[in-house]
Amino acid sequence: MNESKIQNPKSKISICLVSGGMDSCVSAAIARQNSDEIALLHISYGQRTERRERKAFEDIADFYNVEKRLAVSIEYLTKIGGSSLTDEQIEVLETDLESKEIPTSYVPFRNANMLSIATSWAEVLRANRIYIGAVAEDSSGYPDCRPEFYAAFERTIETGTKPDTQIKIVTPIIHLSKAEIVLKGIELGAPLHLSWSCYCSEDLACGTCDSCALRLRGFERAGLKDPILYKNQFTN
Repeated sequence: MNESKIQNPKSKISICLVSGGMDSCVSAAIARQNSDEIALLHISYGQRTERRERKAFEDIADFYNVEKRLAVSIEYLTKIGGSSLTDEQIEVLETDLESKEIPTSYVPFRNANMLSIATSWAEVLRANRIYIGAVAEDSSGYPDCRPEFYAAFERTIETGTKPDTQIKIVTPIIHLSKAEIVLKGIELGAPLHLSWSCYCSEDLACGTCDSCALRLRGFERAGLKDPILYKNQFTN
């Protein structure tokens, strides 16, 4: 749900899913601005850059002095497979930003698994918002990044939780371009230098996977230099 559609202007406590990437970093900055308190949730699923993403999560949580933080693993997604992020036998292909095909990096129904965990924690904390850094610009390749997916999942939460539970899914950057996300992050003072978006590498970002390419293009179109280091510099 878009932030502008929520009547209550400020939430007492919000949960924000933080992978450690740029989009979730900016979403955390927005959640912090619109909440009295934020609780940060990190979910590992056996991905190639699991350790580096976890470090980025902890660094971002430390930056915002977050006390309520939870890191859990759903590594069964690795056993299920079907994605180059979780199966080393499937190659992470170099990006083609013009392609409309679902990329090999798509993890089947991953975001639904993550939102389910966030909902459970939200019920316990009595949080009324779950922030997630989904971007519709990615939705041609990632079907669980579409606005209609989050609208449907919010209805599922309403149906499957206690009667007094009121939880909204907030996707504050879903209609922004990557360049606009970069500029929003700069505006809010988000620690983009602490974030990690690469799907392949844990030392220097590869610069050629889908996530790196989208991020680099965002900084390029925003007229800014990405503060993290890359092995290669994709430009478009």
